[in-house]
Amino acid sequence: MIHFFAQNSEIIIRLLVAVGLGMVVGVERALVRKEAGMKTHALVSLGSALFIIISELIAIKYSSIGGFDPTRIASQVIVGIGFLGAGSIILQGNRLLGLTTAGGLWVTAGIGMAAGFGFYALAGIVTTLTVLILVTVNIFEKPIRKISGEMEPPQN
Repeated sequence: MIHFFAQNSEIIIRLLVAVGLGMVVGVERALVRKEAGMKTHALVSLGSALFIIISELIAIKYSSIGGFDPTRIASQVIVGIGFLGAGSIILQGNRLLGLTTAGGLWVTAGIGMAAGFGFYALAGIVTTLTVLILVTVNIFEKPIRKISGEMEPPQN
């Protein structure tokens, strides 16, 4: 068992980084009581990292086959997340809800992909920027909404 962890330590670290950073983004969503919170964002990030790792392992295993492109798996992650994001967007009256959650899931997939490739600094920077956007942009939006006549900010 110890041999397994030692042999796969880089992969385990990549997956743990993806989960941790996905959860960081999900904390903000949970704090504002959104359906896609810590678990959803952690799973999206973990799944994205998994598919990237699979892409790398397939590339190594089948490197002798010409015309084989394992990066297609990564591109399909983005398509799949688009469906997940679309499912989180609803139209209520004349307002769209869930756009921020969908955007957060999309970015979290990218964070997971970066962690899956082992680009930890990139994943960490994007996580920081994402949380910064989710938390601080409301400060700037409130006065703009008042000027535009919108009383209540949309819950997305």
